[in-house]
Amino acid sequence: MIDHSGISVSDFSKSKAFYEAALKPLGGAFLMQVPLEHTGGVAVGGFGREQPVFWLTEGEVQRPPMHFAFSARDRGEVDAFYEAAIAAGGTDNGGPGPRPHYHENYYGAFVLDPDGNNIEAVCHMPE
Repeated sequence: MIDHSGISVSDFSKSKAFYEAALKPLGGAFLMQVPLEHTGGVAVGGFGREQPVFWLTEGEVQRPPMHFAFSARDRGEVDAFYEAAIAAGGTDNGGPGPRPHYHENYYGAFVLDPDGNNIEAVCHMPE
């Protein structure tokens, strides 16, 4: 149902680098920078696999922090996401593992981004 979404970030360059590293294991990449003349001089860019679906806009960070779950195609991608996000400066918020209280095959990992947003990679497939 959701076509795309996004968040405001306090430091666009820092957040862009973080998300480039964190989303790479999931097949995600930085796909588009909106020209500054179209944004009033504000940095705006989008990440995705085939098209931009997750957007960063430099500005005042929303409070309380947001939560976004990114889909992983298998459990190995969840593990790789977590490792890459931590290496890129993220803060642990729940390492990779099963979360059977959500459902039988739920496997996820949680990391706080540079602004404290809770980002997750999740796989719903059995082992």
